[in-house]
Amino acid sequence: MLRTKLSSISTPRAFRVLGFSISTSTVYPASPPHNHHVHPRHNPVILGGIGTLQAKDVVFSFKQWFKSSKNVLLMDRIFRILADLSPEEADAALASLRLPLSERFVLDVLAHGKDVLSCLKFFDWVGRQPGFHHSRATFHATFKILTRAKLMSLMLGFLQNFTELRYVHRVRFYDTLVMGYAVAGKPEIALQLFAKMRFQGLDLDSFAYHVLLNALVEEKWFDAFRDVVEQIRMRGLDNEVTYSIIVKNFCKQGQLDEAKAFVEQLVENGRIGLSGGHMVGLIVDALCKRKMFEEAGKWLEEFRVSGMVSLEQAYGVWIRDLVRAGRLDRALEFLHSKKESERYVPEVWGYNILICRLLRENRLVEVFDLLMEMKEDQILPDKITMNAALCFFCKAGMVDVAFELYESRTEFGLSPNSMAYSYLIITLCGNGSTDEAYHVLKHSLEQNYFPGKKTFSVLADALYREGKLDKMKELILVSLDRNIMPSASTYGKFISALCGARKADDGYMIRGELNKINKVASKNYYFNTIHGFSALNRADIAAVLLIEFQEKGHTPSRSLFRTVIYRLFDMDNPEKRFLKFLQVQLSQLEPTCKVYNLFIDGAGYAKKPELAREVFEMMQRSGIVPNLRSDILILQCYLKNRRISDALNFFSDLQKRRKVGRKISNTMVVGLCKANRADIALEMLKQFRENGLTPSLECYEELVKVLCANRRYNVVVNLIDEFEKDGRRVSSFIGNTLLLHSLKTRKLFETWFRTKDTCNEISFPSLMLGQVIGEFSGCFGVKQDFKYLEEAIQQCFPLDLYTYNMLLRKLSRINMDLALELFCWIRRKGYKPNRWTFDTLVHGLVKQGRTSEADRWVEEMFRKGFELTNATKLLI
Repeated sequence: MLRTKLSSISTPRAFRVLGFSISTSTVYPASPPHNHHVHPRHNPVILGGIGTLQAKDVVFSFKQWFKSSKNVLLMDRIFRILADLSPEEADAALASLRLPLSERFVLDVLAHGKDVLSCLKFFDWVGRQPGFHHSRATFHATFKILTRAKLMSLMLGFLQNFTELRYVHRVRFYDTLVMGYAVAGKPEIALQLFAKMRFQGLDLDSFAYHVLLNALVEEKWFDAFRDVVEQIRMRGLDNEVTYSIIVKNFCKQGQLDEAKAFVEQLVENGRIGLSGGHMVGLIVDALCKRKMFEEAGKWLEEFRVSGMVSLEQAYGVWIRDLVRAGRLDRALEFLHSKKESERYVPEVWGYNILICRLLRENRLVEVFDLLMEMKEDQILPDKITMNAALCFFCKAGMVDVAFELYESRTEFGLSPNSMAYSYLIITLCGNGSTDEAYHVLKHSLEQNYFPGKKTFSVLADALYREGKLDKMKELILVSLDRNIMPSASTYGKFISALCGARKADDGYMIRGELNKINKVASKNYYFNTIHGFSALNRADIAAVLLIEFQEKGHTPSRSLFRTVIYRLFDMDNPEKRFLKFLQVQLSQLEPTCKVYNLFIDGAGYAKKPELAREVFEMMQRSGIVPNLRSDILILQCYLKNRRISDALNFFSDLQKRRKVGRKISNTMVVGLCKANRADIALEMLKQFRENGLTPSLECYEELVKVLCANRRYNVVVNLIDEFEKDGRRVSSFIGNTLLLHSLKTRKLFETWFRTKDTCNEISFPSLMLGQVIGEFSGCFGVKQDFKYLEEAIQQCFPLDLYTYNMLLRKLSRINMDLALELFCWIRRKGYKPNRWTFDTLVHGLVKQGRTSEADRWVEEMFRKGFELTNATKLLI
């Protein structure tokens, strides 16, 4: 069983379930289907604070309601026989059912069917049964089925072969043909047949006349419509059906005033009685389609006040149109007022449209209310109602109830639709019941339903998480058999999982199946599969895929090349494989600097500077002049691998063959800093400045970082002075670096103070920066307001989240309450606290013995997906 919480409501309400009431004064938001943190199964279902229901009781209650539609089971059995058995076997099986054949029963069965072929088989079988004769109504129903399915060729063939049917003599021949062609959207043929009948002295009956008249309106044959109306009146066949079609004709032409006047005149003359609500509904529908909702409401109210027409049908149309227009609250308000004042009870389709829209908007309490109303008013549920109930239980997190109803579907004739299948699969996956979800999927495939991409991906992800690769493989192959392309991430995850399970051959086989259906894989698919094979140390396959990736018209990123090349060096004969990969790449694409640069970069990333230089020289031998990017990549390759002498020699060669500009200069300074060669970096910086170049901000940031790390604070102070004299402002990175080291030691402030004490002039920003460093070093008295320090920092450099984390760290050492206040201030400023923000709070609380508060912050930290640092873990 599952613990269930419905969406919150403001006032207590009673749900009448299983004959007793349960308070819902305490209810909570439902988890969406994709939420994986659903409570475990086999817990009691809690709908409120007073009572507790077992899921089996809820299932029993809904089963009994669903079973009230007795004919549904019989109809489902009929269609299973027609679909599964041979014609001879089907005839015998249907005969054994002893069906109560009547026009009404046949019409109900035809309306119930989904498969057109099975409907035609049933129509044929019934027509051959002794004692039953097809009527115009059953023919008309069959024609409508063919028309709705857009099987016009089959429809026309059916009509052309009509005379050959054994039971044709039982119905009026021309009447049926006229109706058939009219319903098939062929009014010209219907009218020709009608004319032929009249020439032979024959005439249509009332039913056929009205089918033809309605078809003329649908096909907008307005002139012919007027002639047929006149024929009907001359024969005295006009009735409320005629009047309704006339109103429909006015509405179809946008003549709403004429339609209103016509209905009003009919009412005044007593030509229609209480059943005239259908005509009112037609006009209401036409007004709503033109966005004239206020006028439609007034029109409806006028007839309600008159009391001359029963408006139940019109009420249903009004509710439906309000819902379709997105005016759901108004529709619900109207329904409740009419139920209270007029005891109005909508038909099942009216409830269905409200329930489906409420489900879409996750208004689950109101869905439950409507389902209970239907149940209490003994409104027989149809397939849409049953599917909506199934979706409701899924959305409400009541997965046990939903799954049990699904498993019992044959008891009451539930045929899940695509939405119900999707919700059930997604909810079961979220509940950790992937085996059940897979079982539902297999059944949906048997019913020719295949889940959408989202549902497919959720199930595939769940199987992936649980390592059920065989089922995932079957799922992927089924999708490929149906020429359905799941998302690239799904394929990527699956192939990555196969690689992780040492099943690279299966992964490669899936790729081959993908090529068979001639599907052009997306960029993400290649990205994931290349990374998957790389992670398995099958970079040889990854390299083939990377070449194919480019052949498909995609442009690989530098990081993708890096990954493949890096993994090539984990295989045997890496240099040979690397050069082979380069040769294949050059044979596929025209050799350019860009191609060579990708391999130089990859070799450098793999810490193979000799190979990078070899590629560089190959490029030169091929007649391609290295560009600026090529030179920078070689420099970075040497510097990152701490080949300082090689970098300096290459730089010296560069100065001979090209003018060294700002980019190369910055590359040297930054690279030397990262290699912890601050002295050479400072010397180069000085040289560049003397040559008239302006070093980048990154140069100064990396220099400050490495100099602070080596505690050469006097050089840092002089460097910042030089930086400010150039008119440049201290960056957040530089400022944060200074604050970090101020928290660690007072030596930075002491050096700063000593250096500045000898200066005749100190700029205001420099003065403020010194004050901030002093505050963080603990050299000044502690103030009880952090905002003054925030303002002081703002005058020195722009604050970012790192700055606030430093400030939080300082306050947590001296005043934990102030630190907590600052945390709230950080959020109000629009920053999202990160791992370090939370960890600083927890660390400070634990140090001050406030462990219960620390535990609460740890819980919130974990909910955000953050982990404690090792230092805080050790402290706890």
